[in-house]
Amino acid sequence: MHLRAFSFLLLLILSACTTTATGQDIPLERIQLPPGFRISVFARNVPGARSMTLSPKGTLFVGTRRAGRVYAIRDDDRDGKADRVRVIASDLNWPNGVAFRKGSLYVAEINRILRFDGIESRLERPPEPVVVNDRLPRDVHHGWKFIRFGPDGRLYVPVGAPCNICEPGKPYASILRFSPSGNQWEVFASGVRNSVGFDWHPATGELWFTDNGRDLLGDNRPPDELNHAPRKGMHFGYPYCHGRALPDPGYGAGRDCRKFTPPAMELGPHVASLGMRFYTGAMFPGEYRNQIFIAEHGSWNRTDPIGYRVTLVRLKGGRAVSYETFAKGWLREGRGWGRPVDIQEMPDGSILVSDDRLGAIYRITYGK
Repeated sequence: MHLRAFSFLLLLILSACTTTATGQDIPLERIQLPPGFRISVFARNVPGARSMTLSPKGTLFVGTRRAGRVYAIRDDDRDGKADRVRVIASDLNWPNGVAFRKGSLYVAEINRILRFDGIESRLERPPEPVVVNDRLPRDVHHGWKFIRFGPDGRLYVPVGAPCNICEPGKPYASILRFSPSGNQWEVFASGVRNSVGFDWHPATGELWFTDNGRDLLGDNRPPDELNHAPRKGMHFGYPYCHGRALPDPGYGAGRDCRKFTPPAMELGPHVASLGMRFYTGAMFPGEYRNQIFIAEHGSWNRTDPIGYRVTLVRLKGGRAVSYETFAKGWLREGRGWGRPVDIQEMPDGSILVSDDRLGAIYRITYGK
């Protein structure tokens, strides 16, 4: 079997090995947090829980990959625990990405963007979706998408490289920017191997995003990346250069890595950095405000697994200056029993963390 095909097949097998958490079987006592922070279960029975988005009315929408479902979760009594988990769409094509705008839920499948209008008043009988755009590539390899609306009102949609390492051409290995109608689009950033998480700085409105580094260069290289894209048209190196200055052994010959935009912060090698959010709430201590939380899904092909945690990148003067572990414990004796995917801030200042291995969503709070 071709090496590329074998690597992707192995990834699919590992992704399929999931367990849905029920009852009291989630060992949260293993999770280590800074002093004053606590973790609890917000929702169980959310198989394959991946990307999250919150409506202004408080409905949490959650996408999945292979499960093919989209969930709507409500906490009507506001006790920090879900009252009900509803399936509002099923049999979709890896609907990882979800975004909410003006009463409508947008869902990203592999090759198209759907829109569910007036969804919150129709959770019991969801409407048929409107197809916003169905002209995206059909490649499954890095084809699942994280989507969000930016401060400019446009929908940002990444298109990952359909390979471990290759030179695929447009629109692959990029972050696209769509009009809400889906009719107009452009490449916002290129040289992006596989971004599954991004957010905009609350003060500057500039885009920051995670990117997963290539495989098969060994355990300790290349790093995953946190990138900063303050303007359209920047190139972040893939497939020619990785991290700050690591030429690719196959595609980097004759390339000057200084001509590409380096990462704002090099993250751990193969940690699978996914969802990220700037923290803007008032619950956590002030030192966390406008800092970046990152969900690290965890390595699948490293001799000693790493990741399986939530990390924190601190910024100072608009620059990333440190990278530290915030929540850990999902990795035990070399095996990940849970896999963080996405971060969602709640109106009370708590944050939610989705886990597609246990089909659960956690809530992290501070104080009493």
